[in-house]
Amino acid sequence: MPTLTLRYKETTLKEYDLPTDRAVTIGRREGNDVVIENLAVSGQHAKIDYTENGFLLTDLKSTNGTFVNEELVSTHWLKHDDVIIIGKHTLVFAYGEGEPRPESVPDGMDQTMIMDTDVYRSLLSRNIPAPAVQPAAPEPSGTLSFLAGGEGDVGLSKKLTKIGKDPSCDIVIGGFTVGKIAATISRRPAGYYLSYVSGMAKPKINGQAVRESAKLNEFDVIEIGPFKAEFILEK
Repeated sequence: MPTLTLRYKETTLKEYDLPTDRAVTIGRREGNDVVIENLAVSGQHAKIDYTENGFLLTDLKSTNGTFVNEELVSTHWLKHDDVIIIGKHTLVFAYGEGEPRPESVPDGMDQTMIMDTDVYRSLLSRNIPAPAVQPAAPEPSGTLSFLAGGEGDVGLSKKLTKIGKDPSCDIVIGGFTVGKIAATISRRPAGYYLSYVSGMAKPKINGQAVRESAKLNEFDVIEIGPFKAEFILEK
């Protein structure tokens, strides 16, 4: 049975067997088969499906992407000793000794094709050519409008906007209880999410403390120490 070996830098953290009767999910949230506790990892980051042609890795529209052997992929047929990079961690895919190893991907299928896995399986079984990938519709753009602790508006065009007292942050705020990077706002396909990172001053949305991560809705009011701003979506 093939395995995934989870590593952080030079340290091996855990080894996982890959079943052939269900998908294996990878992400930050509890409930995934492979849990990677790191803010750079999306809640549901990627999955691995077994098909008659081998094991297929699929990125689940993660914020920071999925890489195989240092190349960004959307889907990828895994080969022996492929190194999957997710956030700051690596997962090494390996077949067991003496196990049969598929040598190539199915004819005509690109290793990085953007396609739903279930749709792909159905098309493959019927020998129907894969449809062309359509460009995604433009996503709404978020803006923070200062109510206190600053002036004007700040666009949230980056995938990750950092807020804190460190000069490297996108939004720099003062205060003894504010962390160097107090919070981040990540832009994902499902919307914008505010996440707590560090410091005694936990971020609040509409007066409610955010301990981990929460989705932002239009006109939500965000507070971190002396900083206060309203979240606006521009469609």
